Amino acid sequence: MSTEITEKRPFMDRFAEGAARLGNQIHLKTLRDAFATIMPLYILAGLAVLLNNVIFVKILSGSALEAATYWGSLIVNGTLNISGLMIAPTIGFFLSRNRGFKNPYAAAMISLATLIIMMLGTISAVPVGAEDAVTLSGLLSYSNLGTNSMFAGIIIGLLATELFIRVSNIKRLQVNLGDQVPQAVGDSFNVLIPVILVMSLFAIISAILFIGFDTDLVKLISTLIQTPLKNVGTSLAGCLILYTLGNLLFTQGIHQSVIYSSILEPLLIVNMTENMAAFAAGEPIPNIINVSMVPGFGMMGGSGSTICLVIATLLFSKYKPSRDIVKLSMVPGLFNINEPMIFGYPIVFNYALVIPFIAVPALGITIAYAATAMGLMNPCVVQIPWTTPPLLSGFLATGGDWRAIVVQAIIIVLGVLIYLPFMKASEKVQKKIMEAESEG
Repeated sequence: MSTEITEKRPFMDRFAEGAARLGNQIHLKTLRDAFATIMPLYILAGLAVLLNNVIFVKILSGSALEAATYWGSLIVNGTLNISGLMIAPTIGFFLSRNRGFKNPYAAAMISLATLIIMMLGTISAVPVGAEDAVTLSGLLSYSNLGTNSMFAGIIIGLLATELFIRVSNIKRLQVNLGDQVPQAVGDSFNVLIPVILVMSLFAIISAILFIGFDTDLVKLISTLIQTPLKNVGTSLAGCLILYTLGNLLFTQGIHQSVIYSSILEPLLIVNMTENMAAFAAGEPIPNIINVSMVPGFGMMGGSGSTICLVIATLLFSKYKPSRDIVKLSMVPGLFNINEPMIFGYPIVFNYALVIPFIAVPALGITIAYAATAMGLMNPCVVQIPWTTPPLLSGFLATGGDWRAIVVQAIIIVLGVLIYLPFMKASEKVQKKIMEAESEG
C-alpha cells in the first residue's frame, strides 16, 4: 500500500493565481480594453473642461469668452455627453474579438443599435425661454447618451454581443453567398438573420417596458445596478479594499492592473465623467473618489507611491545597490512609471517592503478624501493623464486648486517616514542575501 504525500501550496500563491485568472476573465478583459481605447477622449474632455471653467473665464470676457467656451462645449458634447454611445460599440468590438468572432464590426454595430433601441422613444425637455417641460418624440438627448447611460452601454454591449455571437454561430441561420461577391457583402449577409433576430428581441423587450411599465432598460440599469455598484465600489472603504488588493498582488509579481484596470477603474471613470459634466455645467460635484483622485493621491511615483521610497533612499540610504537603482528610476518615477523600482529595487517578493507598499497609497487616498470632504481642497474634476507628475497632477485634477499641491506634499512626507524603517530592514535583508551568495 503506497501513500501519496501532497505538498500544500502557499496561500499567497493560490490567491495570486486566482486573482490573475479573474483579471483575465473575458468580460473584465473586455472592459479593460474598451476603457483604455476611449481614455484619450476623456482626457481631451478634461482639458476642455479645465480651459472652459478655469482658464478662459480668467483671461477672456464678453464675446471672446462666449466663443472660446463654445469650443469647449463642442468638445464636451463629443466626448462626455456621448459616453454611453461610445462605450457600447467599443465593448461589442473587443468582446467579439476576444471571443474570436470573425466579424467584430458587426458586433459593434449591434451593440450601438441595441443601446438606442433600449432607450425611451420620448423625452421630457424644457424649451429655451420656457418654464414648463414638454414631451418630445423622435429625439435623443445628451442625458440619455452621456454619463447616465455608461453602465447601460456596458451591460447592453455585453449582453447584445454575447447573444449576437451565439446566434451567428448557428450555421442554419447563416446566409452564404459564396466567394463570388465582395467580402464585405458576404460578411453582411452572413449575419443578416442574426441581426434581425437579436435586434427584434431587444425591441420587443423595450416595447414591453415602455408600454407596460412606462420605463426603459437604461433607466432600470441606472437605478438598480449603476447607482448601488458605484456606491459600494467607489466608497472610501470599497476603494481602499480593491486598491490595496491590487497593490498586494503587485508585490507577488502580478501587475496591479489585474484588479485596478478590470474592476475598480471603470467605476472610477464613471465617477469622473459625472464630475466633469457637473463642473462644466456649474453644478455641485457629486463624487469625491474618481479616476484622477485615486492615482493622483495614491499612486505618486507609480503603484505603491514609490516616489516616497525614492526620496527616502536618496536622503537616508548608504546602500550602493539601492541608490544605484533609485538613480536609474528617478526620471521614470516622476511620470509615475516605476517598473525599475518594482523589479530592480526590488519590491516584488521583497516582504520587508510589502507593508509600506500597500499602506502609503491607502493613507494618501484617505487623506485626500478627508481633505476634500472637509472642504480643504476642491474635488477632482479634470481627468488627467496618469503620467502627470505629482504636485502638478493634484493642481490640474482639482481645476487649479493650489491646496491640492499641499495635500500631495503632506502625503509624500508621511510616505517617506513610513517607508524609511522598512527600507532599512530591506537593505539588511539584501545584504544578508548577498553575503550568503558570496559565501556559497
